[in-house]
This record gives sequence, C-alpha cells and structure tokens, in this order.
Amino acid sequence: MKEFLRSLAGKTIIFILCICSLCATTLGVVQIILTYMKDYYRIKDVEINFLVLGIPLKYLYVGSILALLFSVALFVTLMYLSGRRRGSDELVPGPFSKIPFDVLLAPIVIVALGIIFELDRLRTALALPTAVISYVVGLAAILGLSMSAASRIKQHTFIKGTLIYMLLMIPKKLLIMLGRLFKKYFKTWRDVIKKIPLIAKTAIGVFVVTLIEFLVIAASYSYDEFEVIIFLWVLEKLIFVPLILYLAVTLRKLQKGGVALAEGDLAYVTETNGMIGDFKQHAENLNSIALVMNRAVEERLKSERMKTELITNVSHDIKTPLTSIINYATLIAGGDCNPEETKEYSDVLVRQSEKLKRLTEDLVEASKASTGNLDIITAPCEASVFITQVSGEFEEKLRGSELSLITKLPDKELRIMVDGRRMWRIFDNLLSNICKYSLPSTRVYLTLEEQNSNAVFSFKNTSRDPLDMSSEELLERFTRGDASRNTEGNGLGLSIAKSLTELQGGTLTVNTDGDLFKVTLTFPLIP
Repeated sequence: MKEFLRSLAGKTIIFILCICSLCATTLGVVQIILTYMKDYYRIKDVEINFLVLGIPLKYLYVGSILALLFSVALFVTLMYLSGRRRGSDELVPGPFSKIPFDVLLAPIVIVALGIIFELDRLRTALALPTAVISYVVGLAAILGLSMSAASRIKQHTFIKGTLIYMLLMIPKKLLIMLGRLFKKYFKTWRDVIKKIPLIAKTAIGVFVVTLIEFLVIAASYSYDEFEVIIFLWVLEKLIFVPLILYLAVTLRKLQKGGVALAEGDLAYVTETNGMIGDFKQHAENLNSIALVMNRAVEERLKSERMKTELITNVSHDIKTPLTSIINYATLIAGGDCNPEETKEYSDVLVRQSEKLKRLTEDLVEASKASTGNLDIITAPCEASVFITQVSGEFEEKLRGSELSLITKLPDKELRIMVDGRRMWRIFDNLLSNICKYSLPSTRVYLTLEEQNSNAVFSFKNTSRDPLDMSSEELLERFTRGDASRNTEGNGLGLSIAKSLTELQGGTLTVNTDGDLFKVTLTFPLIP
C-alpha cells in the first residue's frame, strides 16, 4: 500500500479525492451560510434557490465537518508523499522544481485576485458553471503548489529556489567574482614586486613620488612664489634622495645577512662598512648571532662525538672484565683443571670481579656527583693535613711506580670548609691517576699555597703517553691518558674529582703543557 501511494497513480487518486472533499466541504459551508442569510438575499431580489438542496441543517453540519477532516487527512498525506517516489526513500525533485517557486505562485495569486474582484458577477445562477470550474482549477493549482513547496522544503531548496533570492544573490556573486579577480591581480603584482630588488624598488618609489610632486608644482606655475617652491623642491631632493638610497643599500646588506642566517649559512659575515648608528649595531648583532650559532653547532657535534665515545668506552670497560670472568668460570666448570690452575683461575675471577665492582661503584658515584645527589657534610679542616695523609698513604704505591713525591706546604695554617671523606676521595683519584699515567723515574709535585684568600692545591706530573687531547676532553667521563685503554683505570677519576670539588664549593682545573700534566684544586679560606 505504501509503495502504491508513492506511485504516480496513487498520488493522482489522493489528489483528486482531496479536491472532491474540499469541494464538498465548501458546498456544505456555503449552504449553511446561505440558509441563515436567505432572507437577506430575498430582500435583494436575488435568486438563490439553486443552492438550496433541501438537506436538514444538522446533517449539513455533520457532513461539512467530516468532509473537512477527510480533506485535512488527504492534504497531510499529499504533503508527506511530495518529493518521494516508488521503491526508494530518497527525495526527488518535483516536475516543476526547475521553475522558481515565486514564479509558480504569481499566476495563482493573480487569478485569485481576479476572482475576488468578480464575485458579484459570479453570484448569479448564469455564472455558476464558470464559478465551479474556476474554484476546482484554483484548488488543483493550490494543491500542486503546496506539493511543490513541501518537496522544496524537504530538500532545503525552498528559499534558494525563488527568483527573488536568485536576484538578491547576483550582487553577492558579482562581489565574490570581483574579489577573486582582484586577489588574483593583486597576487600577480605582489609576486612581481617581490622579485624586484630592494634598491630598485626604492628607486622606483622615489621616482614616482618625485614625478607626482613635479606635476603638482607645475600646476602652480601661475603663483608668484613659483621660483621659491622650485628651489626648495630641488634642495629637498638633493638632500633626501641620497639619504633614502643610502638607507636602501644599508637595509639590503642587513637583508642579505638575515637571509644567510635563515638558510643556515653561519659563515656569512654581514658587511658593516659605511653603516652608522643602529644599522651598524644591528649588523654586528647578526654577525654575533651567526658566531654564537656556529659555536653551538660545534659544541653539539662535539657533544655527539663524546657521547659516542662514552658508549664505546663504557662498553669496553665492562666487556673486558666480564669476558675474563666468563672464560675462566667456563674453564673451572669444565673440571679438567688441576688444583694449581683452579687456584690461578679463581684469583683471576676475584680480581676481575673486583674490577667490575669498582667500575660499577664509580659509575654510580659519578652519576650521583654530577647530579648533586651525594650527601656533603662540611666542616672546618686544615688543608695541609690532606697532603700529609695522602703522602703517607701513597708512598709505597708511588715507589712501586718509580715516582718521587715532592711536597710543599705553607708556613701558616690554611683552613677550608669541606667534607673530609669526599676530599680523601678526590686526592685518592688524583694520586691514583698519577701512579697509572706518569712517566717512570720522574718527580711528582704536590703543593699547597694561599692565593687571593683561597687555598690552592696543585698536582704536577710528567705523562707517560703524549697528551693529544684538550683539558675539557680529559675531564670527560671514561677519558684516559692512554688512548689504547690498556691501564687498569676506567677514566672516571677526574670526572668524579671535579664533581666532588664543585659540590663542596671549590673548582678543579686541568692544564697541559707538552707532557706536563697539572691539576689545580681551589677552595675558599675561612677565618
């Protein structure tokens, strides 16, 4: 049934039934009105018997109401079916969808107004057929127009589908089109202007302004002050034109410097010759930025290289003892060793395990020291005591490395605020490095002196291997004095010593001069 109603035949049947029910409703209403007004029409001597059907008034009321309700139901059904077709739920345009809605509405309104103006002529019996035909045609036109309106509303084209809306949109479309043309034209000229060099654009601008001024001055030729105006105009051009061109040339230099920086050319140097004031300062700022950025890039590259070396070194230092432990543990586990070999292998295992343990402890301490997570408990200490203690502790070890220790202490007491336990670790690391990397049969100098209200410890020794790296590199973690990394150390000694010194408010510096290696510790003196 639903599909039939959506078909053309179904819509046509409902359309005809709706017209018939509306006609019946209208006839009943007119009959009721004329029944009450027949005396009035008799006074007017108008014959109305053709409308009197002889139906009782109560039946007219019931019939008119039922016809009206039926008409409303059919009208609602027609509005629902508008824009729908059989076999699909999609909305489709009506047969008159291409015609603007107000164009369809205009003739119906005109006919309706004509009928209203001719009512007096249509009330006679002779005009009854014309009135009935006009009424039925009018109802059909109104229903068709309503269906078209319903279809347009469902498809959201009711307003946009009117001629008035289309006419109102013409100025908007023209403005949009003009805007696009202007934008395209402006963009074309803007691209052309951007390609012109700054100095050329400035020269063109000066020429245009000068030409306009000349034309204005020429128009005032008849004035008595014309000669004075010409003189002042020429004088103004002689002063300002060179100045404007100078500014253009200067700005061009600054522009080239900015473009070079933007493109990553950090070696470009902005010319400052001929510049004065803020222009020169700005050019120098550009050069300073390039210099700072160049240094930052170099530092970044250096940092990346050191990170790579750090990973390589720490891998080597962990892998070496670990490999020995695995190999000797495998030999012992094989069970083919005699007691002497087993003891020898066990000693190697203990030695390599201790080395790996020290490396792990040093890594942890280096990490804590560099991040400031170590507990530092400072107290007043006599600075010369540290030299005395370390001399006694390392006497045998220095002798085993064929080194002679020479100490120099001040005549008076120098007191510093430090953590004694951390200070001993600093001295232990520095003297251990001296024993590992010093040239045998040389002297080691350990001195303490006062300089500018500071206690200054100095460690000097002669390196066994060439020092072909900078002081900064020597202070990096896992950096050793021997590039082959054949010594027992792990390269963390100087790094830990530097971090511990700074945590106690001191400074550690490294200086090299040929094979001479010097470490300086500086701590503020306390009263």
